[in-house]
Amino acid sequence: MSVPTILVIEDDSAVRQGVVDALSYAGYEVLSAADGRAGREAALTARYDLLLLDLILPHYTGFQILEALQDQRAGQAVIILSAKGEENDRVKGLKMGADDYVMKPFSARELLARVDAVLRRTTERHALGEKVEVAQRVIDLTGAEITYAGKRHELSEREVGILRYLIANPNRPVPRDELLRHVWGIDPNRVETRTVDMHIAHLRKKLGDTAQEILETVRGRGYRLALKS
Repeated sequence: MSVPTILVIEDDSAVRQGVVDALSYAGYEVLSAADGRAGREAALTARYDLLLLDLILPHYTGFQILEALQDQRAGQAVIILSAKGEENDRVKGLKMGADDYVMKPFSARELLARVDAVLRRTTERHALGEKVEVAQRVIDLTGAEITYAGKRHELSEREVGILRYLIANPNRPVPRDELLRHVWGIDPNRVETRTVDMHIAHLRKKLGDTAQEILETVRGRGYRLALKS
C-alpha cells in the first residue's frame, strides 16, 4: 500500500514548516508551496492525495485555488487551514468543496487526526464510486438522482452532500451535529436548526423509505444509510 502524499499550501514559513515536519514524522510524503501562485500550480498538476490549504495567500487566494480545483480536479480532498475569526471564510470554503477545516493555532495531534479522518473517508468514497445501489435503489451522486421502480427523483446539492457523507461513513450512525458541520459548514454549537431532520425527511420520500429501513434513525446517535440492504 502506497504512502499518501499531502500538499501543503501555506505562506507563513513557521506554520508551513511545522505542518511539514509533523506530517513527515507521521510517515506521509509531503509537498509544499509558499504562495498562491506556486500552490495553484502544484494543486492542479502534482500527484497528491490531500491538500492542506491556507485561505489568505499572495497572488492567488485559497478560494481561487478551490475554484480551479472544482473545474479541473473535482472531488479532490482538501482541509482548510483557517485563522480564528474567519468563520465566514471557512463556511465558504466548505461550500466550495473542502472536506474539513483546522483552526489556527492547532496542535500536531489535532491536525494528524483530521488528516487521517479525511484520508479514510476519501478512500472509502473512491472505493464506493459515484453510484451506489441500496435496497434496489440506485443513488447517482454525479447525476444527482435516485432511480427505482422505473422512476427518477432529482436530488438537491444538499441532499447529495448528505448521501455522500453517509456513504463515506458506512456502518456507523452519523450525528446531526456532524452533518451540520461537514455538509452545511455550520458550527452546531452556535445555531439551533431542524434543517437536517427536514432534509432527511425529503430524502426518505425520494427513496420511498416509508418504514425508515434504508435511511435509519439510530436513537440518540444519528442517521445511518443501510448500504447492505
